[in-house]
Amino acid sequence: MTDPTLKNIDQDVVKEEARKARWSVLNEFWHYFSANKGAVIGLCIVGFMILMAVIAPVLAPHGPNVQNRDAFLTPPVWEEGGTWTYILGTDAVGRDMLSRLMHGARFSLFIGVVVVTISLIGGIIIGLVAGYFRGWVDALIMRVMDIILAFPSLLMALVLVAILGPGLVNAMIAIAVVLQPHFARLTRAAVMSEANREYVTSAKVAGAGHMRLMFKTILPNCLAPLIVQATLSFSTAILDAAALGFLGMGAQPPTPEWGTMLAEAREFVLRAWWVVTFPGLAILITVLAINLVGDGLRDALDPKLKRS
Repeated sequence: MTDPTLKNIDQDVVKEEARKARWSVLNEFWHYFSANKGAVIGLCIVGFMILMAVIAPVLAPHGPNVQNRDAFLTPPVWEEGGTWTYILGTDAVGRDMLSRLMHGARFSLFIGVVVVTISLIGGIIIGLVAGYFRGWVDALIMRVMDIILAFPSLLMALVLVAILGPGLVNAMIAIAVVLQPHFARLTRAAVMSEANREYVTSAKVAGAGHMRLMFKTILPNCLAPLIVQATLSFSTAILDAAALGFLGMGAQPPTPEWGTMLAEAREFVLRAWWVVTFPGLAILITVLAINLVGDGLRDALDPKLKRS
């Protein structure tokens, strides 16, 4: 009979080896990611933006929609006429720019998360079906994806929002539909390259069904390029949402979304530069930081780009 003590020791050894393997993978990932200094800087900026968005209700000096009728277009504190009460100045109706930028980070990051989640899940399912079954199913799905990709992304999003009606929710749905083909095509390509490998053939021989083969066997080995694409699509979603807000088709006033803030401030661009500059800088810095993180993820997850 097997000694229970020896059996427990063997299980502990297996668990310890598994833990060491996980740490080894994480250490290797961080080694290649941190080699890209721009990616590390971008990660710090993104982390700061997330922290600011989370604690905005506590950290913001004023409410995002609180108006002070005695402080219309107050300049930033370092300009003549500025005050420490409104560090970055106020807009045309006396709302604090700093507070609105902080709360705007919540909307922009929320938009990015929701859009990427919807488009990623939809794209993975569509790409798995197309790449696994192939034939007429693949041809039909890919032609639909090609039609969507044939239109400029912003124009397609505008058409969809015009059909659904202006608003933040409809804007997110439209952007998710526009971004979905990128995930679908990437998933399809990865599935087609993995479907004929030996481990998939072994799973088929073992009796695995279609759903298990697609989602349990093949999909985990296709996630690396999808993670990179999701990061880059995050920045695209923020840009498209800001563009739709600027055109009046996304978030509606008085929502403190960065694109909507730009739209409200454009008529004051010559009189009060800060009402346009600060939301534009927020979009620029956030999108640039996310793209830098995406570059670092690509270096860390793509074996072809890994450096010794």
